[in-house]
Amino acid sequence: MPKRSSKRPPREDAIQAARRVVDEALGEREKTIPPEKNQAAVALGRLGGQKGGPARAAKLSAKKRSEIAKKAAAARWKR
Repeated sequence: MPKRSSKRPPREDAIQAARRVVDEALGEREKTIPPEKNQAAVALGRLGGQKGGPARAAKLSAKKRSEIAKKAAAARWKR
């Protein structure tokens, strides 16, 4: 079995999670991207993601976009 390239950080317990949420809400701790991620790669990936959706939508026909939207709406209302 191949090794995974990314590893998850250890999970925090309920008390640690609550403390983190309160600290972030009070502004005592800023939300940050985990240090093991390359900031430049994160920015580049986000940029590509922002471009991808509109480019895909422009390429699709109106009928196909409508089918995709109906399927998405049905999935939302299914919940």
